[in-house]
Amino acid sequence: MALISLRLDDDVAARFAALAVTEGGKSALLRRLITDALDVRSPCSAPLQIGRPEKVTLRFRESEMRQLAEIVQRRGMTRTGWIVALVRARLGSPVQTCPDERESLRAIVRELNRIGANINQIARAANAGVQQGRESEVGLSEIREAKAVVESALTELRRIFEDNAEYWRAGR
Repeated sequence: MALISLRLDDDVAARFAALAVTEGGKSALLRRLITDALDVRSPCSAPLQIGRPEKVTLRFRESEMRQLAEIVQRRGMTRTGWIVALVRARLGSPVQTCPDERESLRAIVRELNRIGANINQIARAANAGVQQGRESEVGLSEIREAKAVVESALTELRRIFEDNAEYWRAGR
């Protein structure tokens, strides 16, 4: 499999990463964009969600129902929600999340938004100082601290998505 790498402005890369969170990650989104640009459909690409949902009835043995109840309780999902997520994952749909994962992702997004606002304030202060012919009062330590927090949040995001993908792949 070929590897394609490229350089982007930090702002563009951050915005792309934020978009990719909802699309299964940066690599998945890039693969989809490239195949769409070439008008090639990937065999694992998600089906278009067209039409109304239809009901499917399944029958399980009592022992299977007990196992299913344990699994969905650990995952924090409903039985129907877990089964639908399992099928959609196998059909190639983007990341399937449980309530705990969604809350973790929301918390990380909130933190990254706060950091982004702080970085914008730092940049404005630095630009204002340069335009007025004085040195910036913004310290390099604040920028390094913000960078460390962003890197930590991105690491946590990657972990959540990797754990999620592994869950649906391995069928824990």
